[in-house]
Amino acid sequence: MNTLMRSELKLPRVSKVYRGKVRDVYHLDDGRLILVATDRISAFDVVLPRGIPHKGQVLSQLSWHMLQATSDVVPNWAVAMPDPQVIIGHACVPVKIEMVVRGHLSGHAWRTYRSGARMLCGASMPDGLRENDPFPEPIITPSTKADEGHDEDIDPEGILERGLCTQAEWEQLCNCALALFRRGRSLARERGLILVDTKYEFGRKDGQILLIDEVHTPDSSRYFHAEGFEERQEAGEPQQQLSKEFVREWLMANDFMGREGQQVPEMTDAFVSSVSERYIALYEGLVGERFVPAATDDIDGRIQQALEAYLSR
Repeated sequence: MNTLMRSELKLPRVSKVYRGKVRDVYHLDDGRLILVATDRISAFDVVLPRGIPHKGQVLSQLSWHMLQATSDVVPNWAVAMPDPQVIIGHACVPVKIEMVVRGHLSGHAWRTYRSGARMLCGASMPDGLRENDPFPEPIITPSTKADEGHDEDIDPEGILERGLCTQAEWEQLCNCALALFRRGRSLARERGLILVDTKYEFGRKDGQILLIDEVHTPDSSRYFHAEGFEERQEAGEPQQQLSKEFVREWLMANDFMGREGQQVPEMTDAFVSSVSERYIALYEGLVGERFVPAATDDIDGRIQQALEAYLSR
């Protein structure tokens, strides 16, 4: 099955093209962005060598769905979705911080906790917790937003010292992130899921803070199945989750964590298919609708045609 690893769109009025780990971003000279979700997948800030079928479509459609479902909480950048893998919206000046909100002791937080630390990015984690236990209240553990290479943990003091935002902006970002997390939890609960942790990114436009990029997708969030959660915790069993964490776990089990000199393990057809199936399952679980795959015989051509029709209007 074809996947889109790199878009090669020929569009008028494009002033700049930026290729991130997963998305290709086309800047138009009228202040809009065209964000193409490719089928690339990254882990440990490394783009893996094989694309995941339908991943870009899942990310775009789910992100669009969630942006609409949270627009009354925090205004966002999105304007239109002319193709299943494309969102068009306002260009913003990014705040170089990833606002990571954690409701449970999982993933990076658990690995830090297990090492004996009880502070993560300036946030305190109480003693006596087990892996995947909920925190008394969600915590914010920010990281820097690197243009290249690895994002890094940072605390609020470091954010202000480096001038990444002002004190007033930091307080606004925290309030926005926690409000979005509450809405995300509510949306997940309706679908029988638990929003465990997620990240939000924000940008500045005309003096206003907007939510940018994706929101509540499997690339930015971790979900547990709510049914049986307490029983699994009491039994010390792993939680059933829908997220990209299983990709990281697979890589770690194969001795890869993105460090210099490490080789990405072979991504077999079976593994790639399993990742695709998990992405589709999360979409269907969160949206409550059957996923309808778009045509993949010429993904770049399909996107080109859709954008030409949209921009001509």
